[in-house]
Amino acid sequence: MARRAPSSEQFGFTLLELTVSLAVAVILTSVAVPVVSKVMLSYRMRSSVAAMTGAINATRYRAIYQGYPFAVTFTKADGTYQLSSKAPGAGSFSNVGSAVPFQAAGMALDQDNTLTFSPSGLVTSSVGSPITLKLSYQNKTDTITVSTYGNVSVKEQ
Repeated sequence: MARRAPSSEQFGFTLLELTVSLAVAVILTSVAVPVVSKVMLSYRMRSSVAAMTGAINATRYRAIYQGYPFAVTFTKADGTYQLSSKAPGAGSFSNVGSAVPFQAAGMALDQDNTLTFSPSGLVTSSVGSPITLKLSYQNKTDTITVSTYGNVSVKEQ
């Protein structure tokens, strides 16, 4: 049997090629992290605002559909909302289900607020008029405004 001569071809990458590839990966990652963080901030705010506006609209529709008053209470300390109703013949509002979280950790609601919806769709607030809810998170504040007829608008700041 004849012996083969060692091949002069080398397979694999040199240390320089690996180092350059690693440097490029580090640079791309350092650029991507702030972008992803900003997107996550925006996503958290939008999802919390959507949960709040959804609860407001659903409560209004429920009052109109059922034909008796419903209320939604937003609690600052817990970051939750609670739905309640005042069925015909009932002397006071009673909770419907349990409290539902609407905000991520670190978010802050400006104040506790109860929005009460009549069967005609009119809304009143426990804190008076204009009906506004401000949600803040990492230097960003969104303001939810509810008209006396239950129309909801959101202003991003």
